[in-house]
Amino acid sequence: GLDDSFPPMGFRDDESNIVGFDVDLAKEVASRLGMEIELKPIDWTANVMELNSGSVDCLWNGLSITPEREAEIDFSRPYLANRQVIIVLAGSDIVDIPSLAGKTVGLQDGSSAVSALEKNEIASQVTQQKYADNVTALTDLSIGRVDAVLLDEVVARYYETQNPGVYTVLDDSFAEEEYGIGFRQGSDLTAAVNQAMQELIDDGTLNELAVKYELADL
Repeated sequence: GLDDSFPPMGFRDDESNIVGFDVDLAKEVASRLGMEIELKPIDWTANVMELNSGSVDCLWNGLSITPEREAEIDFSRPYLANRQVIIVLAGSDIVDIPSLAGKTVGLQDGSSAVSALEKNEIASQVTQQKYADNVTALTDLSIGRVDAVLLDEVVARYYETQNPGVYTVLDDSFAEEEYGIGFRQGSDLTAAVNQAMQELIDDGTLNELAVKYELADL
């Protein structure tokens, strides 16, 4: 199960193929386990429900490990560090978290960005605008419908790099997180995937993929 509008982790290329860091990683793990993988885009706002209902066997697409999710599903070992950061248009008067006061902030509904914001005192001073995906939120940012977007640093840095001079990612962050792969509680897949992931770490494959998608410095 994945969000196919979450670059560079999982997204559609110009020919509508699902590609990305997590896609390559999942394919590599599946190959080593002798399994076939089906990439299934789901409603990411209901990702845990999709998993626990049996619609998918795992959630693999920049899924932040949070206490709330750990109470409902099992996670693999962490494999990538992440932060919840603010992205604005270049030249914006928003330069840090305090300057969000009185502004409209876009967020992906159901994402860890929502809980990260709500745990910060600035939450009572902003207007939240929630979206089904970050792509739509960033589109609204580009046309001025929202003043900032709070999202995963890996996505924010991707958009900043792909659109030189358009966006600025601020230094302030709301939360430091780690990505993991989500499984139904008690699933045998958790241990199997962890073993394969360790092999990918030991032989350098994971780092090669991180370099390919410009994630090595995160």
